[in-house]
Amino acid sequence: MEAVTRGHYSSIPIAMPSKAPTGANYYPVSRVAGSPPEISDASTTTGSATGDYDSSLSYPSVDVIEMLGDRMGNVFDPSRLDKGVVKQAQLSGKLNDKQRELLELQALAKRRIKSARANFADGVRAAKETKNDLEWAQKRVSAMKMKAERNLPDEYRRATNRYTYDDF
Repeated sequence: MEAVTRGHYSSIPIAMPSKAPTGANYYPVSRVAGSPPEISDASTTTGSATGDYDSSLSYPSVDVIEMLGDRMGNVFDPSRLDKGVVKQAQLSGKLNDKQRELLELQALAKRRIKSARANFADGVRAAKETKNDLEWAQKRVSAMKMKAERNLPDEYRRATNRYTYDDF
């Protein structure tokens, strides 16, 4: 490509290497002209000021998204982000593990409480039976004492004087 040097702009193509991957996930690509268009020699020699442009010439264009991506790729260090994602995944795994452990401990506690309630109910039932048995025995002893006192008053008096027990 030849450069025009008669006081007009010279256009030299600018090559921009691409480092960022291009894919369907990026925004639509916009192109901006890299340098002003050249005015053809024919229009400058005739003195025409119409500003006719030669449409057969191809002008280099710059992909703005690609250029910004390249600059961000050079400035931004993704390893810190990757380390953060790894740490987050590890913490999430530990949290899930602790959650499962808590659920297992809750289930174990529920089973133990159920067992303790059953044991407590058995103990209450046994205590009631024992209380009923003691009341029955107390009534029988009281009845036997009254019968002995009525049928054998002299022997009962001598026995109570000899063996005195405090009533509970």
